[in-house]
Amino acid sequence: MKMKNILFAFIMCCMSITLVNAQAYEGSIEYKKAKQEAFAAEYNFSADAVDKAITHVLEKNGGKITEEKGIFNKDKGFKIFKNTSLTDIAPGRFDYAFKVDKKSSKKEETAVLYMLVLNGDANVRSQLSADEVFRAKSFLNNLIPEIEAANLELQITAQEDVVVKTEKKLKGLEDDVKDMEKKIKKLEEDIVKNQKDQEKTKADIENQRKLLDEMKNKRKVQ
Repeated sequence: MKMKNILFAFIMCCMSITLVNAQAYEGSIEYKKAKQEAFAAEYNFSADAVDKAITHVLEKNGGKITEEKGIFNKDKGFKIFKNTSLTDIAPGRFDYAFKVDKKSSKKEETAVLYMLVLNGDANVRSQLSADEVFRAKSFLNNLIPEIEAANLELQITAQEDVVVKTEKKLKGLEDDVKDMEKKIKKLEEDIVKNQKDQEKTKADIENQRKLLDEMKNKRKVQ
C-alpha cells in the first residue's frame, strides 16, 4: 500500500511539473496573407496573462507595440514589436510578431503563443542558426515566471474589483438601512402627530356634541 502511495505521489508530482513547464516547438501561422514559419509554446494560463507577460518582456527591452486591429483585418490580434533587440534569441534588431490564441479546454484555461522573427515583412526563420533556433525556443519556455507574475497581477486586479463591488454592495445596504430608519422615524412622527390629531378631534367632537345638545334643548323649551 505504501509503495502505491509513493508511486501515486510521484506521478502527481510529474504531472504538476508538466503543467508548469512549457515545451516550445516550431509551427506555422498565417500572417500577411501567407503561411509563416513560427515558434510556439502552450501555457496553462489564460490568454490575458500570456499576452500581458510577453508585452511586459518586450517593452522592457525597448520594443514599441504596433497592434493589428480592424474588423476585416485577418492579422487582427498580432502585436508587432519593431526594431527590437532580444539578445536572448539573436544579436541585432528584428521585428518580432506575437499572437496569443486561447485554447479551449473544459478542465483548464490554456493559451498558445506564436512568435515570428521578421526583418520588415520578411520571415527570417530560415536565416537563424541552430543555436538561435534553440535560444528562441528557450525564450518561450523561460517566459513561465513572467506569465505567473502577470497572472498573479490579473488575479489581484480581479480580486480588487470583487472587494470594490462587495464594499459598494455593503454601502448600498447601509444606505438602505439609513433610508429605512429615516422612513421609520418619519412614520413614528406621523403616528405621534396622528394620535395628537385624534385627541384633538375627539375633544372637538365633544364640544360640537355639547353645542348640538344645547341647541336641541333650546328647541324643546320653545
